[in-house]
Amino acid sequence: MQLAARGNTTALGDAPQIARRLLAANEEYAASNNPALSITDRRQARQRARLALEELLKAQPNNAKALSLLGRVELDGERLTEARALFEKSLEIEPENAQCLANLGYWALKGQNPAMAEHCFMQALIHDRQSSAAFCGMAHAKRLQGEFAVAYLHYRKLLDLGLAWPSVYSGMLQCAKNLEIKQADASLARDAIRLLSVETLPHQDLSSFVAALVRQQYDLDNPNAEVFLDAAATDELLLLGLERTLLTDPAVEGLVTLLRSHLLQTTMAEKTLEEQHQRLAIGLGLYAARTGYALLQTETEATLIDALHSDMQTLLAKPAPLAMPAGELAGSVIISAMYGALFHQHFAPELGRFELAAWPAGLQQLVSVSYYQLAEDEAYKQLFAEKEAELAMAPADLSFAWPAWRNLNLMTERLLREELAQSLNIHLDLEQADPVRVMVLGCGSGQRALEIARFYTDVEVIATDETLANLAHGARRAREEGLDNIVFWPYSLVGKFINDGHRALFVELDQIPSALQSDGTVAALVDQALAEGGLIHFNTGSMAVSPVDQQIQALVRNHRLQPTTESVRRLRRMVLNNRADARWSEITNAADFYGTAGCRQRWFYPESPEQTHALLSHLANEVKWRLVKARDSDGQELTPAPVQAQLVAERHGSSVQSLAGQALSLYFQKR
Repeated sequence: MQLAARGNTTALGDAPQIARRLLAANEEYAASNNPALSITDRRQARQRARLALEELLKAQPNNAKALSLLGRVELDGERLTEARALFEKSLEIEPENAQCLANLGYWALKGQNPAMAEHCFMQALIHDRQSSAAFCGMAHAKRLQGEFAVAYLHYRKLLDLGLAWPSVYSGMLQCAKNLEIKQADASLARDAIRLLSVETLPHQDLSSFVAALVRQQYDLDNPNAEVFLDAAATDELLLLGLERTLLTDPAVEGLVTLLRSHLLQTTMAEKTLEEQHQRLAIGLGLYAARTGYALLQTETEATLIDALHSDMQTLLAKPAPLAMPAGELAGSVIISAMYGALFHQHFAPELGRFELAAWPAGLQQLVSVSYYQLAEDEAYKQLFAEKEAELAMAPADLSFAWPAWRNLNLMTERLLREELAQSLNIHLDLEQADPVRVMVLGCGSGQRALEIARFYTDVEVIATDETLANLAHGARRAREEGLDNIVFWPYSLVGKFINDGHRALFVELDQIPSALQSDGTVAALVDQALAEGGLIHFNTGSMAVSPVDQQIQALVRNHRLQPTTESVRRLRRMVLNNRADARWSEITNAADFYGTAGCRQRWFYPESPEQTHALLSHLANEVKWRLVKARDSDGQELTPAPVQAQLVAERHGSSVQSLAGQALSLYFQKR
């Protein structure tokens, strides 16, 4: 027996040789998680790590480190049962192995058991207080249990240690959205500045966090608080907030409009935009564009802007073409862009003679957003017959893309077919080389559709929306991201595509169309678009209309208000003037309130309740559809049968509570 055991060991080599093999397997595993590699290369690296570890374990079946690492390989491959067995076997051999305890904690996180995960991470830290993986896992576990403040401090510590992992940033952003800011806090302000300074983060997720910090920092609950223009012009938190996110707080919007008005009056009085105020002015212009120019303005401001535009028209009318914008013009452009899109001004054609690169470097982003990007979007809209409906509209009343977002969410590249197989046990009837066709209905400004196209490497995406501005914005962002596996089409073109016999295997429904959408019902579209065995996913949370929105919609109907930008501003002024009334807090807490397109969508073109009812009624047909998975607003899985029964009861006219508005994430498969 001793000779046989010796023979098994030497088949792979002596102890140093096994150590080298384990090190090589670790390197392969590290490569399998390297975001710089393609998904194919990462999968191959994971398979090489698996084979190397399995070979090593043939020689040393009780090598705890190899067992733990193989468990992690299986965990990454979503083979949860095999992973847990390997972790537990490793811990039987080395009960104090901190790395394996941390691995078991991550297994518990994947199994939606954060309490067990926290216990595992705590045990790992007892045995290795320096384990960054366990400390990060503890942050995740605390966050998933709703202990956002504790988790937030963990993430901050990890960043302070230089561990700027995507999961750390993602977790910290999730916590920031759930923190209650009751007083000015310099450390939180520094955190916000650090997060806003990372170019690739989804800064739109920081809107409420940054707004709350700004509110406290400027003591905006104090009616006697003083605001100084020069101080605001050097406030990095405020400047980054204006440049990169929405500030979803009515008091902060009041601060922004006050600063804009003060800056306009100061500049017009002094006939120049002071250098120390330029970044603030550019930030205000970028912010105004992000809101679709929803900010309110006084008659005095309107008069001053008209005078400024008259001066700009005179300057631009000079016969000699300018190779580069004069400094006087550059300052006027900045001030003008704080109040409206340059592309929509009557002097826009004259601005078009300058290339973007001709403008000062610090001004190029603002000019791009306010002029060149809108020109590019307009060219895209001209491709479709739906553009005819916009021809009679005033330029200022054209819709802007919504929701406003800066960057895609942080995600890991993967295969959609693998995810569906692992999470839903759905195996698509598709050749391996063929892409999975995905349709995103009601895609808005395209963030979710682009994330699907960017991070699922086996898909082709067709995204549609009833707003041309959203389609144009999505198409431009796709080009900027270098994505050639996604198109943005209006509903009419998608309908023709389906009528030609093309089908999708996955439909993501982001938003129900409004009553104005005349190209068939979404229920019929889904039924025709999905191939047999295909899936539809949607969330019922957006399908309900709040009482506040119902009041404003009634006001729109009763007064026959038109969906102009001026109408939207008047309605917003009414809400802001009454924001102390708690009844209005529901709308002022919503991001939609802070953009003209968001308000227009909620009050003039809301989701059609008839289409919502028709879709839910259609999916209640158990002969044609099977509810595969249901999750609540916290991400917890629900038993499908009761949800299906509630859907069927609602279809038959029962007085049960409607699924609309319950924020359920539902997956249905077409039989």
